[in-house]
Amino acid sequence: MTEWIKEKLVNRETVSYLIFGVLTTLVDWVSYGIMREPFGYRTATILSQVFAILFAYVTNKIFVFESFDFRPRHLVREMASFFGCRLFTAVFTYVAMVVLVDGLGITQDMLCKIAVSGISLVMNYVFSKLIIFRKRLTGKR
Repeated sequence: MTEWIKEKLVNRETVSYLIFGVLTTLVDWVSYGIMREPFGYRTATILSQVFAILFAYVTNKIFVFESFDFRPRHLVREMASFFGCRLFTAVFTYVAMVVLVDGLGITQDMLCKIAVSGISLVMNYVFSKLIIFRKRLTGKR
């Protein structure tokens, strides 16, 4: 049983997702940090999510899930599901940030950003694995 769990949790896909997830999070946090002072945390949250989502699509498609089908019909379906799922987690991130900062009055917005990012990372992996880049019965994604 432990070998099965280890095989499912520690493999090329999960390790590369973790690596690119960290890089995506860095894109999110750095762009948020740069933009929060001139634009405020709400606008910075939205813009940083846009940058992170674009970065994540390319890295997840090519490096994590190795989805090399670039036919237009496939790309449209894949991109629609990816951006739809990421929009869901981006809305979750925005709402959570507003609740934590404005609703609960937590003045350390970067700590809120870190906590919310952890939850979003897990949600995004589940969506990517089970919906967006899932393997078809033919073995293709």
